[in-house]
Amino acid sequence: MNEYLLQFLWKNVLFKPGNLLTNCGKPVTVIHPGKHNTNAGPDFLEAKIKIGDTLWVGNVELHVCTSDWIKHRHDDDPLYQNIILHVVYKHDTEIGHEKFSTLLLKDHIDERVVERYRYLAGLPGHIPCGAQINQVPEIIWFAWLERLLAERWEQKLAEWEELWEQSGKDWRTLLYYRLAANFGFYVNRDAFLELALSLPLNILVRHRDSLLQVEALLLGQAGFLASVERQDEYVSRLQAEYQYLKGKYNLTPMNVMRWKFLRLRPANFPTIRIAQFAMLIHKSIGLFSRLMEVEHIRHLETLLQIRASEYWDSHYRLAELSKEIHAKYLGTEALRNIVINTVAPMQYLYARLQGREILHERSMSLLQSVPAEKNRIIREWEKLGITVTDAAQSQALLQLFNNYCIVKSCLNCAVGNRLVRCG
Repeated sequence: MNEYLLQFLWKNVLFKPGNLLTNCGKPVTVIHPGKHNTNAGPDFLEAKIKIGDTLWVGNVELHVCTSDWIKHRHDDDPLYQNIILHVVYKHDTEIGHEKFSTLLLKDHIDERVVERYRYLAGLPGHIPCGAQINQVPEIIWFAWLERLLAERWEQKLAEWEELWEQSGKDWRTLLYYRLAANFGFYVNRDAFLELALSLPLNILVRHRDSLLQVEALLLGQAGFLASVERQDEYVSRLQAEYQYLKGKYNLTPMNVMRWKFLRLRPANFPTIRIAQFAMLIHKSIGLFSRLMEVEHIRHLETLLQIRASEYWDSHYRLAELSKEIHAKYLGTEALRNIVINTVAPMQYLYARLQGREILHERSMSLLQSVPAEKNRIIREWEKLGITVTDAAQSQALLQLFNNYCIVKSCLNCAVGNRLVRCG
């Protein structure tokens, strides 16, 4: 027995409710076990417990052993001064506390539930319940996946909240920040976000009609125009534009060393991604409202299937001719990545904070229109016979794997919960 399991049993009332007695022999009726508290303080809040003839409403603390109250120094902690009941699995000592009663649960717990938990927690592998997932009803499985996707998006809201505050709660600026970070993908994500934070959106919008000026602002702020070792006509024009705009807006460029090229395919070089991002800004009249309206990835193909300017057909770096010549389009995988990691969650978060349910439905429809991601984690699920048809499911399964399976948080998972309770 551990506190994690004991809290699960109490929360779900997985004990025989009849003939419960305090250590003093008073009958106990659990009307409501309370709200599970995941922050500091007692384990359950606002519980309703009848002890003898008195109805109590307040906090409940759980321990494996009664003596844990002393070991955890709760007597000296003001957060634990309003306890109405101390619930323990094993009563190993008297703590002489007059303010609350102690309830021993050991003889009221179905040991089969405990054994099922021990068996599940002891299974090897990244997904302990892998061989048992098919025992879980589909209605529970699919409802859990939907909840996991919402949980993943809620985590993004928490991550983006500081940026949203920094943008003055302006959704268009937040979209600019998140799109920029997304264009950096994994390797250059932080550098791209730093670039966006150093260059206010309203400056780019003011010069959006001139692709040359947008490229000059982005490449100049990124530090590439100051570090270029060779010259050509286009680089000279960019440098001239940037020097003027830098002085006009009092801009401070980044350290070019923030950008990574090592082990990247040339098509993913930050110079190419910046040029593609510049083209998006150049074309992006009404971008936010248009992205908030899309319901299928095909609606984004003309909007986000952009290419870098013609200069980059023959370059991967400034003033360095490449051997092959071809247009540098934002590829299909990159487009899908942007939909999954920026557009769909942005729709969801905007809908949530604006109270617009129809946008919530659109975000789900949009993600369901994107093919499932292919990576090591998704392949593990597929080996277990799980069919992953779209990005909504693959995102949910990534959340499940990383936040529940790896850390063996089975009791907080709908699948593990079901298996422990029902076998």
